[in-house]
Amino acid sequence: MPSLPTQMTVIGIREPGGPQVLVKERRPLPRPAAGEVLIKVAAAGVNRPDVMQRLGLYPPPPGASDIPGLEIAGQVIALGPDSTRCKVGDQVMALVSGGGYSEYCVAHESHCLPIPTGIDLIEAAAVPETYFTVWHNVFERGRLTAGETLLVHGGSSGIGTTAIQLAKAFGARVIATAGSTDKCAACRRLGADVAVNYKTEDFVAATKAATGKGADVILDMVGGDYIGRNYEAAAVEGRIVQIGFQGGSKATVDFVRLMLKRLTHTGSTLRSRSVADKGAIARALEERVLPIIAAGRIKPVIDSTFALADAAAAHTRLESSDHIGKIVLTV
Repeated sequence: MPSLPTQMTVIGIREPGGPQVLVKERRPLPRPAAGEVLIKVAAAGVNRPDVMQRLGLYPPPPGASDIPGLEIAGQVIALGPDSTRCKVGDQVMALVSGGGYSEYCVAHESHCLPIPTGIDLIEAAAVPETYFTVWHNVFERGRLTAGETLLVHGGSSGIGTTAIQLAKAFGARVIATAGSTDKCAACRRLGADVAVNYKTEDFVAATKAATGKGADVILDMVGGDYIGRNYEAAAVEGRIVQIGFQGGSKATVDFVRLMLKRLTHTGSTLRSRSVADKGAIARALEERVLPIIAAGRIKPVIDSTFALADAAAAHTRLESSDHIGKIVLTV
């Protein structure tokens, strides 16, 4: 890579702690291995797993960069051996296992997606982590189909705003929970049929009232006491998909509901999945979802952008939970 710099600016994690431990560093430029590409990063998405990693609670998988950041958009500037899917000069968005908060980042070519017409690089950087997560968990694990009802917790989050739009695009009914009147209004603007302020309303009662039978699929990143309440809110043969535990990973639950309603409770994480698994999700998105984005039917909701050097402020914004949609770093 003779024409490329040898060093780059990144945001490292000095030690586990608050946003202030995110510091600017100089690191050697990474080199793409077989099947990988090197991307000059234009923008990088900020996600809850980045906060968990900063706190020391979510270490990168073996072999992954210790630099935070799980999704990027930019230009392919070098190819590793045997890389044939992308060309130098391609504008792509990519899911990465780490390293996104940097000027240059390596991605596996099978985890790169072309940027659909109608969205810019900032919006593109808000796609991979969230859309991979929602597609796999709501549609592949949760098997949501047209005519069914999805209950999505945290409807105004990056995951929530994506789940609302995708579920509606594929013909489902959506109930979203959120923590304020403004956030509930934002969920309805995105297509939610019902928005429940979980601070003032009981989502179990609201879901039963709206459906008469409960939700067919529930997407939950809260855990804790929501686990038992999800069992109450689910329809017979309902599928509950766990993608996080912001309210704690332990709960006391009456599992009789699981039997009587014939429920399925599953879950997944994305970062530690195999290259092939993530590649398969990428191809499904390319076939089923990117055309809908290109047609203008759905698009990432951007709350705010911060310069790479201001990553600490971006994390402060994310942890405030005042945001609606995605937070993106610009490089």
